[in-house]
Amino acid sequence: MAKVVIAGVDTPLGSRVARLAAAGPGVEVVGLADGPGVDLPDAVAVHRLDLENDDVKPHLEHAATLVHVAQSVPETPTAGTRDVTVARRLLDAAGDTGVEHLVVVSSATVYGAWANNAVPLTEDAALRPNPGFAFAAERAEIERLTAEWREAHPGTTAAVLRPARVAAPDHRDWLVRRLRPAPAVPEHADEPPVQFLDLDDLAAACELARTRRLDGAFNVAPEGSIPGDQVRSLIGAPPRVPLPERAANRLVRWGFRWGLGATPPELVPYTLHPWVVAGDRLRAQGWTPRVSNEEACVEAHDVGAWATMSPRRRQEVALTAAGVGAVGVIVGAVLGVRRWLRR
Repeated sequence: MAKVVIAGVDTPLGSRVARLAAAGPGVEVVGLADGPGVDLPDAVAVHRLDLENDDVKPHLEHAATLVHVAQSVPETPTAGTRDVTVARRLLDAAGDTGVEHLVVVSSATVYGAWANNAVPLTEDAALRPNPGFAFAAERAEIERLTAEWREAHPGTTAAVLRPARVAAPDHRDWLVRRLRPAPAVPEHADEPPVQFLDLDDLAAACELARTRRLDGAFNVAPEGSIPGDQVRSLIGAPPRVPLPERAANRLVRWGFRWGLGATPPELVPYTLHPWVVAGDRLRAQGWTPRVSNEEACVEAHDVGAWATMSPRRRQEVALTAAGVGAVGVIVGAVLGVRRWLRR
């Protein structure tokens, strides 16, 4: 039997990957978990350990494939996690025990959100995580370590998956919550197109990468994207309030500091610039997502208060927002005059 080890089997993604692998013929599935318990089939042998400190090598003996889906949720965008250390230890153990194939889940955030990004981004695009976003920088470093591992072990293969924002009825990715559309936006900024990926479709991509022994980087996202303004309609978010850039940035910082906004200042570029990916390469290998961008977007969000308001109340809020925008313009003009006078 082919032995498959899944690191992070206690995560929503890991448990789905384990079930898919266990359903296949001739497969021995071993799960490594360092979190709370998870309901898995009896065919999955779960070992509880600290991936950062405990010896993982005994669990990888005689394994053909390591599927690494374990990821930490950062406390703040600038704070590092233990993920690079965990990845390095797993890669070292995989090399020492003769593992022949890796499946590593990264993130589409490694491309960075930049005004000059291609739409969509292919796997050949440079990895340019935005400064201050430690999670994206760590995914890029884990990808580099994976590439080094493959080069150091001839005959091995490694598939790196770069998913868009992920959601499911029973799980909402932390990045989805942090990037929820906010009312205040810079007046000259266009809301970029966005993508959402169903968690079951990501698990299916992991299983395909394992069974077909895919090699290289693969974007994971449904075909196409959703225009930014349509996202507000789908999730019931309030209308945007265009403000001078400085005023909008101050509102974001102030709102996040006092718990009134979900987006940290370091993640603002991911709400203002595109980072849409092309999934053609993975689809060419036989992956077909069951859930569209629009369906996954609705899965990812609670219906906002805006969608449940009466038309009269919406009008009142919209007029208030317009007044706030006017005040912001005035404030921006006053600040501009003050700068001019100082010069």
